[in-house]
Amino acid sequence: MLFSKEDLKKLIIPLILEQALAITVGMADTMMVSSVGEAAISGVSLVDMFNNLIISVLAALATGGAVVTSQFIGAGKRDAACHSARQLIVTSALITVGVTVVVIALRVPVLRLLFGRIEDDVMANAVTYLIITGLSFPLLAVYNSCAALFRSMGNSRITFKVSVLMNVINVAGNAVCIFGLGMGVEGVAIPSLVSRGVAAVVLYRLLKNPDQTIYISGGRFQFEPKVVRRILQIGIPSGIENGIFQLGRVIIVSIIAGFGTVQIAANGVANSLDGMGCIVGQAMSLAMITVIGQCVGAGDEKQVRLYTKKLMGMTYLFTAVVNSVILLSLPWILKVYHLSGETTRLAYILVMIHNGCAMILWPVAFVLPNMLRACNDVKFTMVVSVFSMVVFRVGFSYVIGQGMGMGAIGIWTAMVMDWIFRSACFVGRYIRGKWKYW
Repeated sequence: MLFSKEDLKKLIIPLILEQALAITVGMADTMMVSSVGEAAISGVSLVDMFNNLIISVLAALATGGAVVTSQFIGAGKRDAACHSARQLIVTSALITVGVTVVVIALRVPVLRLLFGRIEDDVMANAVTYLIITGLSFPLLAVYNSCAALFRSMGNSRITFKVSVLMNVINVAGNAVCIFGLGMGVEGVAIPSLVSRGVAAVVLYRLLKNPDQTIYISGGRFQFEPKVVRRILQIGIPSGIENGIFQLGRVIIVSIIAGFGTVQIAANGVANSLDGMGCIVGQAMSLAMITVIGQCVGAGDEKQVRLYTKKLMGMTYLFTAVVNSVILLSLPWILKVYHLSGETTRLAYILVMIHNGCAMILWPVAFVLPNMLRACNDVKFTMVVSVFSMVVFRVGFSYVIGQGMGMGAIGIWTAMVMDWIFRSACFVGRYIRGKWKYW
């Protein structure tokens, strides 16, 4: 057995804590900026959707690197794993610098293109927030790459500790900047930039330890086209998939933006709470890459199936528990946001739709595909995800949300339709066994 129960605990528990911490800090950011006004929270929520688009595409490189590195580890090829690690970090950093320059230079046209004619005060906040957070993209790319490499080694404890440091800096910075210095969206954006920079430097330094399975050696860097190509063969389809997914979400938010500030604010708050219900799923998605990737590297199909069932079972159990707690305590949670009565009522409905359905559909729609990716079956997941996003989430958002006049509720109903289609396709793929690409 490649992973004992103790090995899985050491991998999964820090991942869950790390995801919980990230979501909690995201909620804290939203709560703090909500004290500045609904124009500020609306501007931040809009830009966060765009930022997630950029970050998810770039994070796909980390996924590609994690899959390749995990497979090398499973095959017992330490030198190859170390080479792929260095290629991943440098490649992702260089690509992200270029993206950052383009995003900041075209900030206003990009926001206008994506979100149309939004109110002037919302746009002003959005532009400010985008400039500052955009500068953090290269730092975040390095951080994500290094974190993915530590997880490939099964060492998620390090990434959790660094995540704690990063988020403590972020929250403390938010409190000082917003409540102490009276800053607006800058008070949320600047601490994010600083905290990501610190986390990137710390993780990179920790990877230079030669006693680890994977480490970054010194000396002159040289591109290794074969290694980069292998990373990109997984990273590019995953990047397209993630990019279309996030672009679809941006399009959906642009639809919601036309419904007014109330629906924008309710959607932003609901998104921050929805993330709480997916904490376990997000953690298990990361664990799936490491565990299944090493099983694939070892060429052991039996263990691939065994650990897939184990991880999926754990995901369903804990997802149900977490979402049940959230739904039962939702009225008290929403009071913290200081929203108007209308905004609070809409946010309540949206969270009920998302978290209620997530208990049944989210694990197979978003965790199971990472098992397929770890087996190099990335084209199938890409095609299914892109089709489902375009047809169901975006297409039916226009039909139900805008055409039928149901607003944000109709859009979130279309989201559930997207989940159902994904679930059917990925479960069918797993059962048929057409994922053996190693």
